Amino acid sequence: MSDAEREHVGQLLQRAVGQGMLSLGEFTERMDTALASKTRGELNSVLADLPGMQIAEEHRPSAKPVAGPTPHRVVQEHWGHGSGTSDTLRGTMSTVTRKGPWNVPPSLRVSTRMSTVTLDFTQAVMSTQVVEIHVDDYCSTVTLIVPTEATVDLNGVDTVAGSATNKVRTGPPYGPLHLVVSGKVRLGSVTAKHPFGSSIRRMFG
Repeated sequence: MSDAEREHVGQLLQRAVGQGMLSLGEFTERMDTALASKTRGELNSVLADLPGMQIAEEHRPSAKPVAGPTPHRVVQEHWGHGSGTSDTLRGTMSTVTRKGPWNVPPSLRVSTRMSTVTLDFTQAVMSTQVVEIHVDDYCSTVTLIVPTEATVDLNGVDTVAGSATNKVRTGPPYGPLHLVVSGKVRLGSVTAKHPFGSSIRRMFG
């Protein structure tokens, strides 16, 4: 199996969610199955019961359907982490933005699905120098905007058909802020960068 094939199946599952054929819980369970699949039969099992899907006979799955009430409950419990406290940001097919003088906790969890997330730390109110961010994401774009003196560590991010891009210093922490980012990004991206125009301002003093 190639990552391109898994990514194609992920796109089909996203389309199924958008058309109302799958719930978020079913989507998450099927994505986990697709990303862990070793054969085309296992990969196609997540598509077999969707309307309009045509699967070749030799690749038809023989396993039981992956969707069911138990996996859905597991997903709901997972999303309940943090019980809605301020250290958890959640979004589903949404735009999540934190900017200006927002209060940043020492530990922040980002649980998103098919969303655009922007965390701007340039004017944020920090309680600690080091902030830990745990990302649990499917098909989202996560952007971390930090001051020019800040450092960011993305080494703890596990990507599956996704990317983790660090455009700032990695450390050790010596400025007012150091972000330590960990977790998993599936079919999405995490990018750490300075505000737009920072390099030009440094060039001209």
